Amino acid sequence: MQWLAPPEEAGAGTGRGTLDFLLRRMRHKRDFPALSGHVVRIQRLASSDSESLGTLADEILKDVALTQKLLRMVNTAHYRRSGHGVATVSRAVAMVGLAGIRNLALSLVLVEHMRDKAHAQRLKEEFLRSMLAAQLAHALSEGARDAEEAFLGAMFYNLGKLLTEYYFPDEADAIRAQQRLTASPADARLHPDRLADRAAQTVLGLGFEGLGMGVARHWSLPDSLQRCMRRPDGPLPAQPLPAGPERRRWLSVAANEVADAVWQADDAELATRLEGVLQRHGRSLALAQPQLRRAVDAARSVLADMAPTMGLTLPRGSRGAQLLAAASATPPTEGDVLAANRLAPTAVTAGATRTGSAAAPAAGRTSEAVSDVLAAGIQDITDTMADESFRLNEVLRMVLETMYRALGFQRMVFCLRDPAGGRLLGRFGLGEDAIALCPQFSVPLRWDARQPPDLFGAVCVNGSDILIADARTPAVAKRLPAWYRERVGAPSFLLLPMRMKQAPFGLIYADHARAGAMQVSERELALLRTLRNQAVMAFRQRAPQSRNPARRGSDPPEPGLAGAQRPG
Repeated sequence: MQWLAPPEEAGAGTGRGTLDFLLRRMRHKRDFPALSGHVVRIQRLASSDSESLGTLADEILKDVALTQKLLRMVNTAHYRRSGHGVATVSRAVAMVGLAGIRNLALSLVLVEHMRDKAHAQRLKEEFLRSMLAAQLAHALSEGARDAEEAFLGAMFYNLGKLLTEYYFPDEADAIRAQQRLTASPADARLHPDRLADRAAQTVLGLGFEGLGMGVARHWSLPDSLQRCMRRPDGPLPAQPLPAGPERRRWLSVAANEVADAVWQADDAELATRLEGVLQRHGRSLALAQPQLRRAVDAARSVLADMAPTMGLTLPRGSRGAQLLAAASATPPTEGDVLAANRLAPTAVTAGATRTGSAAAPAAGRTSEAVSDVLAAGIQDITDTMADESFRLNEVLRMVLETMYRALGFQRMVFCLRDPAGGRLLGRFGLGEDAIALCPQFSVPLRWDARQPPDLFGAVCVNGSDILIADARTPAVAKRLPAWYRERVGAPSFLLLPMRMKQAPFGLIYADHARAGAMQVSERELALLRTLRNQAVMAFRQRAPQSRNPARRGSDPPEPGLAGAQRPG
């Protein structure tokens, strides 16, 4: 049987005035602008040819809740690739890739902004159904790149319906009632998506597809993704489709049909409904019954693993809860990648609370929680450096991120020696205005007898770690360089110099917005020094002798700063 679109819907759902009206209603909801901002930034960074993995990691780190859940998801069985957990976003981005992290981040952003409502139960069910479709599309794709694009296409295929459930719950109920009231035998030949769109058109003045596409344009989602969100109007393809946009489009349709079947049908009916999907899409998508069943089992297993980490718990006895429980109880098959590595989420997320600032974990933090985050980051970096092909920038970012998240710093800046100028210059950073302030960091390493070194230069040359609890005290303030007083001016900061061949070549700077707020225990200090030393070791392993950032001389000492003093 072939699904048909109702002829009266030609051009339906394209009313610009209705779309503008619905968008205005959504903008009046406090969380829609924030949701839109997150989606636009994440999609832009992940799609840019000029942005780096680190830039995407920075965007994710701005939101503590998103950071927590992303790390939990990457530590589920589906993503784990070793016996050790992933403790930093930088490592997660490098491991899963830009497209994979984009997909997870966008999924989590939708969850974070669509919760805590009276109708949360229906929202959870609808979102999990969309995630099931996304996992199915991923499993049925040809090639890694197609799989990542298909995941997002299938997830956003019913974006209009999901947004209606959240922002217009009364209208969503009316749409379901409209479908029941207008059902007729002639509708049997219409695709269920078209029937839902027709009911939405009656109630909202715009179909689900039209609303979803309008928001997709508002969010500047790429054309390839918007193509996957459009309901195909023509007949089903008669010939196998090659990998590419058109196959992903039809795969989004098929994956959502399978997700509906899995979500709605019992075991006895499921086989019949899956056979119907194969009859419609098997030839064009080159699908066979065993392949489809494997994809269904794998997608259910992944969803059962991921749902708790996303905070999507369902009432006992609900269809969604039954579906996830059955998947969790299914023993892993040979095709269940990494199932043997199933571990509980790491301690990375201990003590964090929802906030717009990544400094939140420091509030009410315990020394044990901070040490756990630092230790997890050290293990993450150790695993990364065990691969001889590791990238130096990746390790440096992981070092800064671990410190930043553990101690709730306001910002961090990494400085590196400029061989030509004989000074340390800010290269990159994390946190509030860090990117803008990086060019201001300029630490001279040479000076004449008439001009004593400033605090930064003295710390770097002497190789002594130092924590300034209150930079406003006269003794400290007079030693601060002018650029710091005028452009940075943080009241509390930490300096961890880096040395090689007895000479300074780098500096890790971290600060806090309140004087006296930065406190570091002996245990935390030891872990911070270990992280700094891992950065030094990374330079020693990566930098060729001819490009050594330190001055030439005797063989480099063992990693560490033997003369370092306790911060205070």
